[in-house]
Amino acid sequence: MDIKAVGRIAVNTAKSLRRVVNSAASIFFYQPTGTEGEEYHKWYYNTFVWNKTTWLGVECWKSVADMWNYQEILFDVKPSLIIEFGSNRGGSALFFAHIMQRVGVPFKVLSVDISHQRLDPAATADPDILFIESSSIEPAIADRIEQLKKEYPGRIFAILDSDHSKDHVLAEMKLLRPLLSAGDYLLVEDSCVNGHPVLPGWGPGPYEAIETYKAEFPDDYTHDTEREDKFGFTFAPNGFLIRN
Repeated sequence: MDIKAVGRIAVNTAKSLRRVVNSAASIFFYQPTGTEGEEYHKWYYNTFVWNKTTWLGVECWKSVADMWNYQEILFDVKPSLIIEFGSNRGGSALFFAHIMQRVGVPFKVLSVDISHQRLDPAATADPDILFIESSSIEPAIADRIEQLKKEYPGRIFAILDSDHSKDHVLAEMKLLRPLLSAGDYLLVEDSCVNGHPVLPGWGPGPYEAIETYKAEFPDDYTHDTEREDKFGFTFAPNGFLIRN
């Protein structure tokens, strides 16, 4: 090896070492203040970027960080039944179905909404999704879930994203109470409203429903705070719940 080659190696090594040292110093000295996630949450929500988000062309009104989190949960839990209250355009139901198709276990997605007027045909065409037009708190929905549990035994992943009032969400949680078993996963979405930290004038909503439910049934769920905190902000604060 000639002297020039040795020199080039030495220069490149010095540059690499300097980058490592500078990076380490930056990580040490540039620490977050603790408000970044909340401020980004407010920006994300108040700019309505979430209602311009699509999954394979179908509208999916979610936080993209939450959706990534959900696919990790689905892969880990491998549910045989996914229950979604609040279909909207059907983008999230389609997302869940596509993830589960890749996971490769037999499953069904049950998506319930009070109206199907907004459903996208691309979502309704998926054979693994069952869309039901109904209020999510009708006793008939509990009966249908019982039937599906027999057809698709195993874990359940349930997500509440319909009417964001406290009373409605609390009724949904109580409807699911006898239907979920230990290890099942419940997501209560939009607990961010009413000042948690967005839409402070909303009034009691999903967050307050979770707190009321917890006061009445304190031993039902464990809060999955590791998942909740993973990406710095979520539309479901206090709403990542594992059935005990």
